[in-house]
Amino acid sequence: MAYLLDTSLLVRLANSADVQHSIAVKAVLELHRRGEVLRVTPQVLVEFRSVATRPVESNGLGLSAADAAAQSAGFEASFGLLAETPDIYQAWKQIVDGLGIIGKQVHDARLVGVCHVHGVSHLLTFNAAHFARLAGFGPKVVMVEPKTI
Repeated sequence: MAYLLDTSLLVRLANSADVQHSIAVKAVLELHRRGEVLRVTPQVLVEFRSVATRPVESNGLGLSAADAAAQSAGFEASFGLLAETPDIYQAWKQIVDGLGIIGKQVHDARLVGVCHVHGVSHLLTFNAAHFARLAGFGPKVVMVEPKTI
């Protein structure tokens, strides 16, 4: 199976002080052990850089640009990057129009659209509830919480 890793997972992988860091690490290691395919998208890496370089007092990691770049490069090398294609926009548009998605959830809908285009069956996230409404639209995408692995 193929898994898309979302930003919530990468942020916890990068922050050893986070109470859910060990859960994220354990989930990734177990999926690797099982031979699962783990991927990230440019969108997830952009979102990660935003959180990683935001000050800690603003709910970020407080990393320098260089440290955030190094973390991002490590994630891309470890997990592989799914290509951005024009088909992703069309898949996203079908989801947001079909479900009437508004606000911040348009970003989550785009990740589900990426899954549809690339045939990714699972999305590993600490925010499964954010995706619940989106999971069954079009080709089903299974939302997986790291603590369940």
